[in-house]
Amino acid sequence: MGAIFGHGAQAKTPESKTPETTTSAAPGASPASTSTAVPTAPGTPVAQTVDVAAIVDKAAAVTGEKLDWRTSIVDLMKALGLDSSLAARKELAKELHYTGDTNNTATMNVWLHQQVMAKLAANGGKLPADIKT
Repeated sequence: MGAIFGHGAQAKTPESKTPETTTSAAPGASPASTSTAVPTAPGTPVAQTVDVAAIVDKAAAVTGEKLDWRTSIVDLMKALGLDSSLAARKELAKELHYTGDTNNTATMNVWLHQQVMAKLAANGGKLPADIKT
């Protein structure tokens, strides 16, 4: 995820060390139009939305290869400059708790791609509609 969100993205926390609530309203504005920031506890990750397709499309273009990262875990890893070898994919499968046969690479690769896309979406990644999670 660091390749998409940037290194340390999971460790981002609010600048403020104390919870605060702020309100702002234009002069003469009704209370309904007042915007309120929800207080956050120290150490709470900052919510962010990242356009996954824009980032990976740009990274894939830099490689000079035609990569189908939207359906292929190998091409996704290549686009992001990650080791896409079978050994690396087996290690990723282990980290993501794959329970299937890692020698059945076709099935494992499909599962890995789905899991990576689901993890990206769960952590603020905006995925294109054509990517199934």
